[in-house]
Amino acid sequence: MDRLTNTVRPYAWGSPTALPALLGEEPTGEPQAEMWIGAHPGAPSRTPRGPLDAVIAAAPETELGPGVATRFGPRLPFLLKLLAAEEPLSLQVHPDLDRAREGYAAEEEAGVPVDAPERTYRDASDKPELICALTPFEGLCGFREPLDAARLLEGLGVEALEPYVELLRGHPAPDALREALTAILQGGSGVLAPVVEEASAAAGRLGGEWAYLAGIARHHPGDPGVIAAALLHHVRLLPGEALFLGAGVPHAYLHGLGVEIMANSDNVLRCGLTSKHVDVPELLRVVRFEPTPPAVQRPSAGRDGAREYAAATDAFRLDLHTVAPGGGPYDLTSPTAQVLLCTQGSVRVGAGAGDVEILGPGRSVYVPAGERTTVTGDGDVFRATVPVV
Repeated sequence: MDRLTNTVRPYAWGSPTALPALLGEEPTGEPQAEMWIGAHPGAPSRTPRGPLDAVIAAAPETELGPGVATRFGPRLPFLLKLLAAEEPLSLQVHPDLDRAREGYAAEEEAGVPVDAPERTYRDASDKPELICALTPFEGLCGFREPLDAARLLEGLGVEALEPYVELLRGHPAPDALREALTAILQGGSGVLAPVVEEASAAAGRLGGEWAYLAGIARHHPGDPGVIAAALLHHVRLLPGEALFLGAGVPHAYLHGLGVEIMANSDNVLRCGLTSKHVDVPELLRVVRFEPTPPAVQRPSAGRDGAREYAAATDAFRLDLHTVAPGGGPYDLTSPTAQVLLCTQGSVRVGAGAGDVEILGPGRSVYVPAGERTTVTGDGDVFRATVPVV
């Protein structure tokens, strides 16, 4: 077992206070958006044995388990994060595995540097992800029914939005959503900026179900993504509730603190609320143009206080374990590598032949495959691991 030292990413949309409050530290005054917990080469967690990606690469079958090493190669297939959003993240989608492989190979063959701003595919992996709220959490996820999106846009009372309303009402669902999003993205920020400003002002006056659009526009004035956001479901999660996001589902996180787990990939296609590169043709190839009600997962206690969050992927599994005083020890032994993250209280983790770590909120450990692992104490522990393969 290795105690982890993790990197905090200071992205501009991050909260300056949420992560410090969880960790019991003084704010720096700068945004602290994400804490990366895992073996991503961009910011691997540090262990007493060295960077976690190097530790795993040196003995993948021992560290990960033979099945995981065969399936995913010498790397941890997931990345765990603490995510603290003060402002909206970019509106985005992720590719499926086939499209990620094709796109990555094409850009490699074309000689586009992997760190180039115009690069779309940073690796050959898909990027399913799951977010579990630690505080009340807001986001956008999945397309509304076209008629519902048309109603929302029409309700703003902005004449310049009528063409999008007509597109949404004039075609079957997949075509209506494709036509409307394409028109928004191809309109260009310069042309649409006055329309976005008028729509944002209307949303602010109306409040109610339109209020979130005004909130987004305060952070991204004139961005066509504000109009695109009206095509998506506005989702509110309570603490403990979660949302799984598969390939091609447009989404954005707006505000809140949560635990996020994803496949170990950098593949993001943005479609608004960003100053970064937007590859419209590729985006339109990847997006799933179908109404998708957000499948909010509500926690239900299982054996020993454990709750598993469903994720349609073989790259990761996330469990939440509520450890009760005087209970246990709870057996969390896994045949594959795992990361344990405490988010509340204080827990005692035992692994292997006598290794013990005391974890408080925001602290984490990595445990190699097959190490006997137990937890006692009083608190909440998220366990990230890989389904048996």
